[in-house]
Amino acid sequence: MHFDLNDLRLFVATAELGNLTRASEKQHLSLAAASARIKSLEAQCGLPLLTREARGVKLLPQGEAFLHHARLMLNQTDRLRDELLAYGGGLRGHLRVFANTTAVTDFLPELLPAFLAAHPQINVDLQEKPNALIARGVRDGQADLGIVAGNVDTLGLESIHFSTDRLVLVTSRKHRFARRRSIAFAETLDEDAIGMQQGSTLQAFLGQITDNLGKRQKLRIQLGSFDAMCRMIGSGVGIGVVPESAARRNLESMQLALIELSDAWSVRERHLLMADSATLPTYAKALVETLRAHYAAEVRASA
Repeated sequence: MHFDLNDLRLFVATAELGNLTRASEKQHLSLAAASARIKSLEAQCGLPLLTREARGVKLLPQGEAFLHHARLMLNQTDRLRDELLAYGGGLRGHLRVFANTTAVTDFLPELLPAFLAAHPQINVDLQEKPNALIARGVRDGQADLGIVAGNVDTLGLESIHFSTDRLVLVTSRKHRFARRRSIAFAETLDEDAIGMQQGSTLQAFLGQITDNLGKRQKLRIQLGSFDAMCRMIGSGVGIGVVPESAARRNLESMQLALIELSDAWSVRERHLLMADSATLPTYAKALVETLRAHYAAEVRASA
């Protein structure tokens, strides 16, 4: 089978919009031409891929499978184009990483400068995504690597554990919880809280927890980094849940108290996700090894 990339783009647009007319407009085609192209794709496959309905189109099971592979092919084509253009400017590699809030705002900013200095011809496109979209992005070829924490459906991807993330409650040292050694998250929900911005994976995760408890956090302000959260918490504005690493980094300078959360979900295993480690570009493997080596050294230092 030989597929035209423009036909694949048309099919993906049709599937995403659920409407051939709108997809044809997006691809700058007449409706008749778009319909002919879809029929040609189906003829090459030897199977119908979608059904035409009064209000649009609906993918058949084989159409869902075709959509998955069409996206992979288009993503790989776009990646090839981008990397060839980059090679013309002296670049040797472009690494795409989807990661959760903690990775993007807390530990990768610490680790990436040394990695980029050691690999001057590599660019990294780092994007914060919800856990479910991280795995899907790696599966669909939108990202080379994914970084997730906690109980995540990895969608059959290869998964490498590289560290353990612990969430803790942080308060000012004057707060009534400051003398507690541990506390259940449910006990904190009557207090004014400081949170991460909407869309962050941590805030979405805590939202799921509070939904299950039937009670919301009393959020006074939502911020874009854990350091900013700690600054607000230290000033007495509210309490917050942050990764232990961020809490310890700011513990003395912002006069914070760190209280262990007794909830089992507060301990979250971190994993790297990839489609196949054997086919990863050399520079992607280098980042994997950088993360693993860093946290292995931390474990040895704390032993």
